[in-house]
Amino acid sequence: MAVNLDALRPGFTDDPYSVLKSLRESGPVHRVDALGVPMWLVTRYSDVRAALDDPRLSSHGSALAEPLRGHPHFASWWFGDLSDHMMNSDAPDHTRLRSALASVLTPRRIASMRPRVEQLAVTLVDGFADAGECDLIADFAAPLPITVIMDLLGVPSVDQENFRYWADVVTGLADGDAASAREEASGYLRDLVAHKRTSGDDDLIGGLARATGATALTDDELASLSFLLLVAGYTTAVDLVGNGTLALLRNPEQLDLLQRSSSLLPGAIEEFLRFDGPTSHVLRFAAQPVTIGGVEIPAGDVVLLSLASAEHDDARYPRAGQLNIERADRQHLAFGHGIHFCLGAPLARLEGDVAFRTLLGRCAGLALDTSRPLGWRVSLGSRGLRTLPVTFRTRPAMPLDEQATIKVPKPM
Repeated sequence: MAVNLDALRPGFTDDPYSVLKSLRESGPVHRVDALGVPMWLVTRYSDVRAALDDPRLSSHGSALAEPLRGHPHFASWWFGDLSDHMMNSDAPDHTRLRSALASVLTPRRIASMRPRVEQLAVTLVDGFADAGECDLIADFAAPLPITVIMDLLGVPSVDQENFRYWADVVTGLADGDAASAREEASGYLRDLVAHKRTSGDDDLIGGLARATGATALTDDELASLSFLLLVAGYTTAVDLVGNGTLALLRNPEQLDLLQRSSSLLPGAIEEFLRFDGPTSHVLRFAAQPVTIGGVEIPAGDVVLLSLASAEHDDARYPRAGQLNIERADRQHLAFGHGIHFCLGAPLARLEGDVAFRTLLGRCAGLALDTSRPLGWRVSLGSRGLRTLPVTFRTRPAMPLDEQATIKVPKPM
């Protein structure tokens, strides 16, 4: 009998890991219902990692069984407007689209963004520091990356309020009509692409709009790519900061350890990504019959690769259910694996590094505000908070290590 994941909400939204642990321990592949659709859930690290790189599991909607193509979720994200991007494609189209983005989203470009990200982070913390409390999502984790994305795409300041509203509604960070927000974003992005074709602007869309040869993109492809960066680039960073902060607050000994030495932060970020990462599940479609974990999956069926389950697989990570910022094994799947490995991973890591250094450097005694509830977004593919109320004591702007030396005693 199939497990109905939809019926398990809101518990499954708040804490999917206990359900996934039970499924993982009882078998590698399960028949489940999600989004009102029968799917095959893959639970174990080795199987999920292999499946992410298996060409028989397609990212393109053409591999989906015909009766499912009209389902609202698939119709919107795989067959609707703004769906012509590399996350929905296989080679060779994927190779061409990825190469185009890689030509402008270079390591040098991302590294050059650090001063701007640092300035944004400091400004945001200054805005709530004196209050001693904030909603960490609305006041910090969300405005930081959406501003970075708008800078990257070259969205004019006059349009940024609308742009952020569309992003918040489409990603579930705010209430609203997602279909209308997507339609409005589509019209805006197409107009923006048309403008960038002739503007000479030195931003990401401008660079791609003027590209020729192998990296040239159509208007549909460029608008879809911009939308992909808006959605994926935004929520990944929001959830890294939000989920990571919550993990620290629920594990105060790990928070103390990080405050004592910011040299642990790069590894801590990798552990946040593994322990409660932004991407919880990835959808694939069986382009041909495929056997996973001894279970034969027919062509056309939907396969749900559970990154959330894989990253808590004790067969892969010792004590996987525990947060350990000193964990040496960093081969997590938070940014995918294979040809779809996230090109924006360096930017997300940069934003996470700056965000945590700034937050922990300015906010002493950071704690959950238990008088207000946490709020999670309801999503199958991503895992993130809508609200994260916290309290703290403000301290002067100093490097994290210096703050820790003063505020946090060394262990005996």
